[in-house]
Amino acid sequence: MNVLRRTLYALGLPAVLVALWWITSVDSTSYYYPPLPDILDRFGELWLSSRFAEDVVPSMLRLLTGFALSAVIGVALGVALGLTDTLRRGAEPVLEFLRALPPTVLVPVIAIVAGIGDGSKVLVIVSGCVWPVLLNTVEGVRAADEVMVDTCRTYGITRGARLRHMVLPAASPQIMAGLRQSLSIGLILMVIGEMFAATNGLGFSIVQFQRTFAIPQMWSGIILLGLIGFALSALFTVVEKRVLGWYLGLRESQRKNG
Repeated sequence: MNVLRRTLYALGLPAVLVALWWITSVDSTSYYYPPLPDILDRFGELWLSSRFAEDVVPSMLRLLTGFALSAVIGVALGVALGLTDTLRRGAEPVLEFLRALPPTVLVPVIAIVAGIGDGSKVLVIVSGCVWPVLLNTVEGVRAADEVMVDTCRTYGITRGARLRHMVLPAASPQIMAGLRQSLSIGLILMVIGEMFAATNGLGFSIVQFQRTFAIPQMWSGIILLGLIGFALSALFTVVEKRVLGWYLGLRESQRKNG
């Protein structure tokens, strides 16, 4: 019953919004605000055909590659900075400067340096996705229980074992929070990167539809982006619950006992 209730809560508002969109647009004669039934017709024609493999699959591969690289770089560098105060203080000015640069500003620069292939699109995604992971990892590592750290040292537990069995598990809630933020940023940057210099992808297709005044097709691409974002968020929630099962269970126990 609880699962059914949560499902209804999750789908209730989207269903209401879709119904309102349908009702308010069904008699629309505006060129820029076509009826939702027309948009859904174009959606089926475009994205349930070979165009899915031509545009959606390359976009998803770029997103997942950029996200994975950001996760590896962010966690590795974040652990190193979090464990070494001297390294963190030395790198902080450079990191703050780079973090302040909007990733969208770097798109033309990356295109010049790396070309217009898939590599440049992945670099655009990494340039924005790495920061939430890096900063959350640093804070998670620094927040490790000092008593546990001292206990590990006292018993002669090696640095690698401490990292694997104590530091990373303790930092994992904040690392997962950074990864969730990174995934949302990555979807945005995927589209932006494909809007500038690309020959395929969702961002490229949406811009082409807009430039050729294929407005229903443009709206169908926007809807598809929203559905992809929702699906990725739902998938990440499942993974997060598996990875942080111990932490979520502990919080639930504390909530009930408190």
